[in-house]
Amino acid sequence: MENLSKRKVGGIVAENFRAAKVFTEYGIDFCCKGGITLEKACEVNDVPMESILKDLANAVNLPEEVHFTDFGLTDLINHITTTHHSYVENSIPALKAYLQKLVLVHGGRHPELELIKDHFFNAADALTTHMKKEELILFPYIKAMEEAKSSHFSLSKPHFGTIENPIHMMEHEHDTEGERFRKISELSGGYQTPTDGCQTYKVAFAMLQEFEEDLHKHIHLENNILFPKATELYHQLNP
Repeated sequence: MENLSKRKVGGIVAENFRAAKVFTEYGIDFCCKGGITLEKACEVNDVPMESILKDLANAVNLPEEVHFTDFGLTDLINHITTTHHSYVENSIPALKAYLQKLVLVHGGRHPELELIKDHFFNAADALTTHMKKEELILFPYIKAMEEAKSSHFSLSKPHFGTIENPIHMMEHEHDTEGERFRKISELSGGYQTPTDGCQTYKVAFAMLQEFEEDLHKHIHLENNILFPKATELYHQLNP
């Protein structure tokens, strides 16, 4: 992986997802802000280039378990929906219940819990709507494009204009939820349970952290792999 400093952060992770762990450790956003170069990311986050290059080399030399860049569009969409969309849907009810309980029991001593709850509830509602728009509008069209190419038939233009329109909307919504979880992380002190926190407190914060980590992977697969490949195919079919 030569000249990493000049490559985009999202592209580095797209080539080898193990780089994501390194970026996370250095506080570099590889999903919503993955469009900037590693050099720029290091400058913005005050990260020493030599250190991160060394850690990246160690990380990416490990065997890659799954090469998502090799997935077809339909297979990648199926992975996203069955793995990440399902995770979001299944996690929301328990997290809402835990956060409501935390506010009731601990909110007096920890007023930040009310803000954390509000941010998560808003994120949960927004993500639920967001995923349905993908599953009912954007994803079926992407699958249809791949089928049209393999079967050599023409595909009618979508009602949403060019494919960039819904993709830009999805990317904007990704940015919004990424920022919302950055606020949750800050309010929770990096998901650290206070000394007076109960077991529910620990479980809720552990689940929130896992939720954010899964969201980063989820957004990365769409922003840095699925959407660019879908855009390229759209313009192949519509020269």
